[in-house]
Amino acid sequence: MRTFVIGDVHGCLNDLLAILEEINFTVGVDKLISVGDIINRGPNSLETIRFFKQLDSSFDMVLGNHDLHFLAIVHGAKNPTFKDTLTQLLNAKDLDDLVGWLQAKPLVTQIKNYSIVHAGIAPQWDIIKALSLSREVEITLNSENSGHFLNQMYGNVPDSWNENLEGMTRLRVITNYLTRMRLCTNNGELNFTDSDPNLESHRFLPWFKHRIKHKNEKIIFGHWASLNGNFCAPNIHALDVGCVYGGKIRVMNVDNKVLTDYKSAYAQH
Repeated sequence: MRTFVIGDVHGCLNDLLAILEEINFTVGVDKLISVGDIINRGPNSLETIRFFKQLDSSFDMVLGNHDLHFLAIVHGAKNPTFKDTLTQLLNAKDLDDLVGWLQAKPLVTQIKNYSIVHAGIAPQWDIIKALSLSREVEITLNSENSGHFLNQMYGNVPDSWNENLEGMTRLRVITNYLTRMRLCTNNGELNFTDSDPNLESHRFLPWFKHRIKHKNEKIIFGHWASLNGNFCAPNIHALDVGCVYGGKIRVMNVDNKVLTDYKSAYAQH
């Protein structure tokens, strides 16, 4: 069995199918893990989520910010934006089944010594801590409080982790680190204003540059298309290569670290 991790798909079904054909992905034999953001912004969100769901045990994923955004819309906690391409999905006859399937997915998962997350791991957390905190969100997301959480999920404050945080504020901060983080300080203060990986001010750096003390941990993430999949740090791999913006879709074979890119035919306007 081969194990692959795929970058942000964003509903670009044709590119997804093309790269799976290129790596000769075999359902029932191989395993595919997504770093999240499987839907929205691209042209085929409905068909894409249906495709992943029917892969059954050959597929797993972590939730990205766009996946959570979709769940928030379904629960009435958020209105669609003009950039969203979710209309067909929201009107699908099997919407309830798709929502239940997606909502049960974690924010962090592990496969073959790799930790998979959408945006990143806070500098002050080790992987065990990240898994524990993500579980707090996952339990709430699959409880009767899911709608309340999704309603309170949006916001940039607090912008730093504190062990004393409680309730929905605590869950919001955890979610922001795992699904939205790009730049931060060494103590984890988040910068939601900038996304340029070359900014590197005296305070804010790409999150992975603050994880020197965790250098033996292996992390695969997506979310940050402007990184263009370039080298981040030893054992930290960026897989979002801007498929939905006319870039590429990327798959990593975790058994041998081989990267496969496929040039997208779709560019978001």
